[in-house]
Amino acid sequence: MASTAYSRPSKPPGPAAGDRSGPRLAKELGRIEPKKLGIGLVAGCCFALLTYLSFARLFAIYSPVFDSSSSMVLKNMPPATTTVPGTATGALPVEEQKEVRDPEADPHMPNLPEVTEKDQQEEATATKPEAKITCDENGVDEGFPYARPPVCELAGDIRVSPKEKTMYFVNPSGAGPFDSNGEKKIRPFARKDDFLLPGVVEVTIKSVSSAAAAPRCTRRHDVPVVVFSVAGYTDNFFHDNTDVLIPLFLTTAHLQGEVQLLVTNYKPWWVRKFTPLLRKLSNYDVIDFGKDDEVHCFRAGHLGMYRDRDLIISPHPTRNPRNYSMVDYNRFLRRAFNLPRDAPAVLGEETSAKPQMLIIERKGTRKLLNLPEVSALCEALGFAVTVAEADADVRVFAEKVNAADVLVQIVPWGKMDWMATNFYGQPARDMRLRYVEYYVSEEETTLKDKYPRDHYVFKDPMHIHAQGWPAIAEIIMKQDVMVNMTRFKPFLLQALNELQD
Repeated sequence: MASTAYSRPSKPPGPAAGDRSGPRLAKELGRIEPKKLGIGLVAGCCFALLTYLSFARLFAIYSPVFDSSSSMVLKNMPPATTTVPGTATGALPVEEQKEVRDPEADPHMPNLPEVTEKDQQEEATATKPEAKITCDENGVDEGFPYARPPVCELAGDIRVSPKEKTMYFVNPSGAGPFDSNGEKKIRPFARKDDFLLPGVVEVTIKSVSSAAAAPRCTRRHDVPVVVFSVAGYTDNFFHDNTDVLIPLFLTTAHLQGEVQLLVTNYKPWWVRKFTPLLRKLSNYDVIDFGKDDEVHCFRAGHLGMYRDRDLIISPHPTRNPRNYSMVDYNRFLRRAFNLPRDAPAVLGEETSAKPQMLIIERKGTRKLLNLPEVSALCEALGFAVTVAEADADVRVFAEKVNAADVLVQIVPWGKMDWMATNFYGQPARDMRLRYVEYYVSEEETTLKDKYPRDHYVFKDPMHIHAQGWPAIAEIIMKQDVMVNMTRFKPFLLQALNELQD
């Protein structure tokens, strides 16, 4: 007998499907008592999940997965007129950052007195704070299978030489988490993934006993530095947020823009795509770590970034001492994209207005095969429906999604409960989102056309998970879905009910 043990019951929470009809509910929308709806954010669509239906009028920005190839991203890049944070060759605002050129590096600089070694030593003593380094390497998270990456925070005389992939740390005592060569090597990527990390540029913190043992400064900065990587899956909205943007927010938000960003594995299209967010976090042009010959000097900085769980931010004495939350990240996104309101519209204020629905369309794998029928059903229930596909113009797409109120997630077959809950269900609740899950049955997945019903794909989906990610990617991630309209309709009615609470 074919098993449906790994499909959620077809009967949704709340009233039975026959207790109320769609048209009647749609007609009564105008009479719903106005109530304020909470604001929230969903920043990403998990590689594991199918597609989303999101309903107006609420959360800040929702960023679903789009085609993960770089060629697609480059094809869809924003217009060339978009302001892009500069690389190391771009000019920094002189009123914000102080640049000091070494006379020995440029002997033709006029009107500069001769600089002696004694002068340099006195300057270092007068301006540099006490050398200090702390590294958070406790990547274990009980109850969550993904370890956090190491991150080091430094204070003192810090000299960054991108050409040497080295941060020189003037450290007379020699104390710190260094090996026998006085070095600490880190790949500054905010996901500790053994498959991805070899592709991340490795940066060395080198402890030196004196300023004379470090290269001379050619550019001096009055703000701290954060060195981080945009390698890995950063052509995917989910990973853009979980692996870079949220960790960068956690690490730098308290600095209120007074921080210099140095990016390894630099991707111009990625920087262009997220210019509004990078500009909100840093007042200075981004420096391309791979194309810079300067020696940048700082008094404080980080190598790597702090992170919590995917799309979840929790209080922590080291990683999040300021107790930021996903609501704070939501607010940050709203301000960065100039989204018009911090509070949602009141349902019922305009009796003629229909609740807006945005259906995020996928064109690769995990497609919604009967999208036209789903769209027609939603319109019959009283929604004004828009179908859109995410592209590289994040600002425009954020404006489209900003009206959403209830997030309905279609979860594919294959025992994906844990991922749905931990990657989206809990984050949605943390972000004060109204959230509805629809679990696909074995009758709704194209896997039924590839495997017999007595196969472990249906009898024991956890057997797929036990084989590891390659099996999940090959089987679960390549399915498409044709939603059963009778089964799906009650979940749409539940979404409408959410608008009344």
